[in-house]
Amino acid sequence: MINEFWSRIPWYIKNKYVLTTIGFILWLAFFDQHNLINQISFKAELYQLNKDKEYYQEEIVEIREDLEELLSDNRKLEKFARERYYMKKQNEEIFVFVNEED
Repeated sequence: MINEFWSRIPWYIKNKYVLTTIGFILWLAFFDQHNLINQISFKAELYQLNKDKEYYQEEIVEIREDLEELLSDNRKLEKFARERYYMKKQNEEIFVFVNEED
């Protein structure tokens, strides 16, 4: 009975080197600290971080251009200060209109 069962098993499953290799691959894929699932999540996180990095680098370039433009022209600087920070000259009043969308 046992001989019959043992003879039905293919040779590559009985080979200790094949079994060791399969066990090693399974260990690396699922049980190791650097397993396959962690590697996939790390790659996804790296991709997202690179996208964020590109976005912020573009924002830095735009802000530097705006800064150079503001520092070169006093009228634009005054307009920026009035619009963004609600600064005013003496004896002026500021009215802020807010659109409330429900």
